[in-house]
Amino acid sequence: MQLLFIIAQYLLPHHLLSRLVGRIAASRTPWVKNTFIDWFIKRYGVDMSEAAEPDPRAYASFNEFFTRPLRDGARPLDPDPRAVLCPSDGVISQVGHITAGSILQAKGHSYTTRELLGGKAELAEQFADGAFATMYLSPKDYHRVHMPVDGRLTGTLYVPGQLFSVNQQTADNVPNLFARNERLVCLFDTPHGPMAMVLVGAMIVAGIETVWAGQVAPPPRVPTWRSYEPAAPVELARGAEMGRFMLGSTVIILFARDVVQWRESLGPLSPVCMGESLGRFLEP
Repeated sequence: MQLLFIIAQYLLPHHLLSRLVGRIAASRTPWVKNTFIDWFIKRYGVDMSEAAEPDPRAYASFNEFFTRPLRDGARPLDPDPRAVLCPSDGVISQVGHITAGSILQAKGHSYTTRELLGGKAELAEQFADGAFATMYLSPKDYHRVHMPVDGRLTGTLYVPGQLFSVNQQTADNVPNLFARNERLVCLFDTPHGPMAMVLVGAMIVAGIETVWAGQVAPPPRVPTWRSYEPAAPVELARGAEMGRFMLGSTVIILFARDVVQWRESLGPLSPVCMGESLGRFLEP
């Protein structure tokens, strides 16, 4: 079955299937969205008691349900000002350090920082011998993405690509997975140096949004770089929302060298929640 699943990943029309699901997920027809929401809650065991609006019928579309905000206090932020906050709910796919420009995807598979960052050597150089953490958001998880630390946005890069599934089974078997899929790279200046947050698309992910630009994927199928000048700064506080997924995917965060010490207890498949500590900043 695993082999058939991986073969299907290569054969399926990724973008056509994802855009079709996106049309359904955006539907405001009551019987369509209610049927989809009810099935999803039952299939994935979604805990609606955490939602700011616990009534599934109150959501105008499946997308609105899927990106639902949580009730106040559902995800407290670690109070240690030196804590690296987890940006999302999910599980750790991999966590560690960038070695010779390579990031570990899974046992036997790595990809380069340069590939992940759209082939831009000048961006990759900022994270040489740095640190990375990869979080997979499963369908049942809270799907808004938050800031690990205070940051000022310096640029974004949309990178077109494929839309393989990004669950652990695919990560274990598809080479260069996160550097092949459609993604949005967001660059920030922080009190601890540069930080990249990479929001990776996946099969049936209908879109990626940011709080400063709205929906940014899927855009035209060409690489798109945009810098954010000091005259119009986008500054986001530690723990603030920075983006969201329309259906589940993966978040990768990158820091520079000698900036972060990850928690020793973290490893592949470690469950995490937005706001908890992934480690500590080494700098004051």
